[in-house]
Amino acid sequence: MPIAVDIDVMLARRKMSVGELADRVGITPANLAVLKNGRAKAVRFATLAALCEVLECQPGDLLRWEPETEGAPENEPETEETAGIRRPGG
Repeated sequence: MPIAVDIDVMLARRKMSVGELADRVGITPANLAVLKNGRAKAVRFATLAALCEVLECQPGDLLRWEPETEGAPENEPETEETAGIRRPGG
């Protein structure tokens, strides 16, 4: 995914543990780990605002866009057309 999450960087700067951040934000440590490790599909603005308030930072300090590298796996299932498969007679 082209959105990178830098919560671990801010945690280190603030000398705060994942558990403490989760408690102060009001989410489970497991859900924070999903977000922190870049496995989340979405984040609510309320959660993002709470993270920024607790970490005293801006959303851009936690999230950044990185262009996808060529050949990186997509989340979309591959189709015959995207795989370059041609049907006979086509």
